[in-house]
Amino acid sequence: MSFRILPLAPEHRAEWERLYQGYATFYRVTQTPEMREKVWGWIHDPAHEVKAFIALSPEGKGLGIAHYRPFARPLSASTGGFLDDLFVDAEARGLKLADALIGAVAEVGRQKGWSIIRWITAEDNYRARAVYDRVAALTPWKTYDIKL
Repeated sequence: MSFRILPLAPEHRAEWERLYQGYATFYRVTQTPEMREKVWGWIHDPAHEVKAFIALSPEGKGLGIAHYRPFARPLSASTGGFLDDLFVDAEARGLKLADALIGAVAEVGRQKGWSIIRWITAEDNYRARAVYDRVAALTPWKTYDIKL
């Protein structure tokens, strides 16, 4: 199966919604239409930092999405890119779509002079971690959250 990686555009709304809901379901996160509306608005607001790619089949079916944004790295006096959400539809897994989506984000980073692309995943997300172990280096850092 062939595919194209494109910046998310208004005509991709329905496919993006379907994929983003699939991502939320995978992580067992309750996501409302209002939440998706907010994220859609962020992506399409030129002043907002969140941007996105979508992977499409030749027929225009959404196969995967990636949301990303810059982040400041004070210790290195640089800017990095953070891959917030990466999801590939179950029927399209094994096609190296995740590699291509990560590659598209990395290319943005190169163009913008970012120093790194970083992301997190669940400890038990073994299939995705097999991809990540192939395309990136696992860091020794632990992640902590304070719920507000």
